[in-house]
Amino acid sequence: MKTMQAARIILLLLCAWGFLPGCGDSEPVKKVDLSERQEIKVYKPERGITYAYLPQYAHTVSYKRHHLVMEYLTRTTGLKVQQVFPDTFDEHMHMVGRGLIDITFSNPFIYVKIAERYGAQAFARVVEAVGKENFRGQIICRADNQKIRTLADLKGKRFIAVDPTSAGGYLYPWSLILEHGLRKEDFSEIAFAPGPGGKQEKVVMGVYSGKYDAGTIREGTLDILKHKIDLKQIRVLATTPWYPGWVYAARKGLDPALVEKIKQALLALNINNPAQKPILEQAGFVAIIPAQDRDFDPVRRLAALVESEAAAKGDLKKKRD
Repeated sequence: MKTMQAARIILLLLCAWGFLPGCGDSEPVKKVDLSERQEIKVYKPERGITYAYLPQYAHTVSYKRHHLVMEYLTRTTGLKVQQVFPDTFDEHMHMVGRGLIDITFSNPFIYVKIAERYGAQAFARVVEAVGKENFRGQIICRADNQKIRTLADLKGKRFIAVDPTSAGGYLYPWSLILEHGLRKEDFSEIAFAPGPGGKQEKVVMGVYSGKYDAGTIREGTLDILKHKIDLKQIRVLATTPWYPGWVYAARKGLDPALVEKIKQALLALNINNPAQKPILEQAGFVAIIPAQDRDFDPVRRLAALVESEAAAKGDLKKKRD
C-alpha cells in the first residue's frame, strides 16, 4: 500500500516538472537595467472655450436657445466652444471668478457684479426680438385678483421675485416699487424662486397657482409659458422703463485675441442671412452689437438704490433691537 502511494507521489512530481518551462539550462538569463527610465506622457484633452447662459430658465430651455450659437461659433472661429450649465445665479458668478466660464451671457445686474468682483469685461450685447437693445421687467398678478389694481395695492400682499441678482426679475421692477413708496416691510411675505434654473417660470407658476399675490419677471417670460398655462389668467400690473439688455462678457485673463475672434463672429450674425436667421431666432435675438462697461452705469445706479434701501432697513432693525 505504501509502495503504491509513493509511486503516485513520484508520478505527480514528474508531471508537475513537465509544466515548468523556461527553467532549463538552455534559457538565457535576461538582465534589466533599472537605471534607464522613460517618462510616460499623460494625454490631457484640450480644454475648449466654455460658454454659459445665466440660468434664468430651465437648462433644457438654455440649451435649446443657445446650442445653435455654440455650433456657429465653433464652426466660424475654429475654437471648441462648449456650453456649460450652472444651476444658480450665484454658481454662475462663482464659476466666472474661478475661470470655469470663459464667455458669460448674463443679465446686466449679474454683469456689474462679476465685473466688480472678478474683472469680467463686456464686449457685446444683444438686440432682442422686440427690436430693442434694452429690456424691461414686469410686475404680474392673477387677472381675477380684484384686490390688486395699482402698485399701492401690493401693500400687505405675498410677493415672489426671480432672484436677488435678477435684473428684469427683481432689480428693475423692485426699483419701480420703491419709487412708489413701498418697502420690504410693507409686504406680508417676500420670497425668491427656489431651486436651480427655471426661476422665471417658477415666479409665474407661483402667481398662477395663487400661492403668491404678485411677482416680478422679465418681459418676454410669459411668451415662453404660453403653451403651458392660460395666459389670460395673468395680468401685467406694471412694466418698468427700459434698461440695458443682456450682455456678453469675457472672464478676466482670457486671451484678448480669442475674445476678439468670438466678438467678431457674434457681431457678424445677420438676421437677413437665411443661414444665420435660425441661429438668432432660436436665441431670441435680432442682432448682436458692441458693448462697453460704461453702458451699464444705469444698472449700477439702480443697484445702489436697492442696496441703500436694504442698508436703511438694517439700520432701522438695529435701532429697534
